[in-house]
Amino acid sequence: MKQSPIDLLQKLIRIDSQNPPGNERKIIYFIRDYLKELGIASKIYEFKKDRLNLVCKLASNNSRKKILFTPHVDTVPATGAWRKPPLSAEIHKGRIYGRGATDCKVNVAAALYLIKKLKKEKTILKNIDLIFAFTGDEETGSHNGIIPLAKHLKGIDYGIVLDSDEFDIVVAQKGLLHLRVELFGREAHGAYPDEGVNAVEKGVFILNEILTEKFQFTPHPLLKKPTINIGKFDGGDKVNVVAGFCFFDIDIRYLPGERDKDIIKCIEKIIKKQKIKYKIKILAHQKPIEIDKNIPAIKILRSVLKKNKIKEKLQPSFGATVITFLKDVGVESFSFGFGSKRNAHVKNESVKINNLNKGVKVLEDYVKKLDGYFEHTD
Repeated sequence: MKQSPIDLLQKLIRIDSQNPPGNERKIIYFIRDYLKELGIASKIYEFKKDRLNLVCKLASNNSRKKILFTPHVDTVPATGAWRKPPLSAEIHKGRIYGRGATDCKVNVAAALYLIKKLKKEKTILKNIDLIFAFTGDEETGSHNGIIPLAKHLKGIDYGIVLDSDEFDIVVAQKGLLHLRVELFGREAHGAYPDEGVNAVEKGVFILNEILTEKFQFTPHPLLKKPTINIGKFDGGDKVNVVAGFCFFDIDIRYLPGERDKDIIKCIEKIIKKQKIKYKIKILAHQKPIEIDKNIPAIKILRSVLKKNKIKEKLQPSFGATVITFLKDVGVESFSFGFGSKRNAHVKNESVKINNLNKGVKVLEDYVKKLDGYFEHTD
């Protein structure tokens, strides 16, 4: 298997794993075959047709600790007009272009190449078992990915979610609350609006008050302040009919110390002022996270970055990563990775080749130093 990390990443980018529509079969089979050629067994978990995840293990001599590395293999769709074909994986001025280059196939490639290096050099760690989980469905909520898969990952001591940029160590994350508010008015002829209850009109008043409401919170040193985004508004049938129904979707990112129940109560209070029937549906929810930066898995990573002359950066995640889902099953986790900033989910996505090559080196140094740390540590 004469293949460089660059060749590997190009092959991964050229495998279409856009989500939606969502189908990880081809890329997971590619990873399975790659590992098989190295003599490494793997197990595929399929929680819905064509929604695949793969787990493999490199066992140590003593198995004192289990360390999980998990990148995702799906990407967002390649929409819009690209300068280069989004699945071409072309190289230009030290960067590889293509959908998923940064988010998150550079991390998949680094993890796979680390496995290859350890196997080819016949490196058997003494104390830490390395578990690799290549997951799907991250871009649409992980309901067919890490959420169900986490229940099968037993006895993990630390989880490293390979899904950040520029070697950032993510130690704090906002909570995510996606709500759909449905409003039920009463239809009438558009010439006689007083005879109906206009759900669209009520919705406009409600949204205006939500956006101007001063929610109570304590600023966070990394995460700063909570945010609200109105992502969708739809309702009514035609211009001369009083709208009997509308709905809107809200994306709320909130801080540690805030409670989702209190946020929903505040929104309900605003809605009730308009005296209209309503229903609130929770579309997605992840709790905010703060991670102890002094846990061994982070302290050692910081020392490895320093050794490799990479500036260590403890950063927040304003978006949502799958750290939450690992924490939900009791796994102490943080995020780390090799993407290029401001490249995730954009047209002409790319990643610096230097990040990929350095990433492989950092991962190799990291697992070896972590293995040494646990030589005499329970």
